[in-house]
Amino acid sequence: MGNRPVELERAVRSALEQEHVDVEVVLVGNGVVGDWTPGDAEVFDDKRVTIVRLPKNVGIPAGRNRGVEASSGGIVLFLDDDGWYRSTRLGVYLRERFSADPALGIVSFRVRDPEGGLGERRHVPRLRAGDPERSSPVTTFLGGACAMRRAAFDAAGGLPERFFYAHEETDLAWQALNAGYRIEYDASAVMFHPAVLPTRHDMFYRYNARNRVWLARRNLPWPIALVYLAVWVALTVLRERKPAVLKPWCRGFVEGWRKPAGRRRPIRWRTAWRMTRTGRPPII
Repeated sequence: MGNRPVELERAVRSALEQEHVDVEVVLVGNGVVGDWTPGDAEVFDDKRVTIVRLPKNVGIPAGRNRGVEASSGGIVLFLDDDGWYRSTRLGVYLRERFSADPALGIVSFRVRDPEGGLGERRHVPRLRAGDPERSSPVTTFLGGACAMRRAAFDAAGGLPERFFYAHEETDLAWQALNAGYRIEYDASAVMFHPAVLPTRHDMFYRYNARNRVWLARRNLPWPIALVYLAVWVALTVLRERKPAVLKPWCRGFVEGWRKPAGRRRPIRWRTAWRMTRTGRPPII
C-alpha cells in the first residue's frame, strides 16, 4: 500500500537475492496514486521487477490475483511488504520440491519472529500447532508465506476477490485439494515476519465471520456446511465473550447469508474424507 518503503525494499531484495534460480518480482501497489514509485533504492530499478499500480485498494485476494496475472513463472510465491526471506537458497529448495512431486500444489512456510520469539500458533495451519518445526500435510496455508504451483492456482480458480480480507487462502486451498493437489506445511521453508495480531484491523471480526459463511456456502456440501458454521458459532461464543467483539462478528455472520458468496463449487465427499484423514475435517 506504499506506506512501508524500508520494509518493502528489504522484502524485494530478499526475493531478488535468491541464488541459482530465475526470479521475477511483481510488485503490486494496492491503492496507490497513478505515478507512485516504491522508493529510491536501486533494487526497485532491477529489470526483474515489474510494478502493477492499482488506484483503488481492491483487497488482498484481488491484489494478489493481479500480481499473478502479471507474472510468468511456474511457481508463485506471495510475500507481504513487511516479510522477507533470510536464506538465499529458498528458491532452489522450492524448485526441487515441486519438481520432485507433481502432486504437490502448495507449500506453506514456517513463519519466524525476527525478535526470536516463539511465533504465533495461527502461523502453523493445522490443529496440532504446538511444534512449528514439524512438517506435515495440511488443508490450508498462509497467504503471505507460501509457494504454489501455478497450475494449482489456476485449477482452484485463483483467490476469491469479493472476500477482500480473511479466509481467501482456505477457499483456494479447498479447491486445490479438490483438484487433486496436496498442501504441505514445510518447516524448512522459512519466512521472517514481525509478530502482529490480525485483530489490529478494525474490520477483522466482521470479515472473519462474513467470509467464513461465504467459505462454507461456496465450497462445502450443505450437510457439512451447516455443521461447519454451527461449530464456528459455538467456538466464537466460547472464545470471544466481549460484546465489542461479538457484535461485529454477528453482523458479519448475518451479512454472509444476505449477500451473494459467488459461484458455488462444492468439494467432493471424497475430498472431505481426504481432509479428515489429513487431520482437519472441514467442520473446524
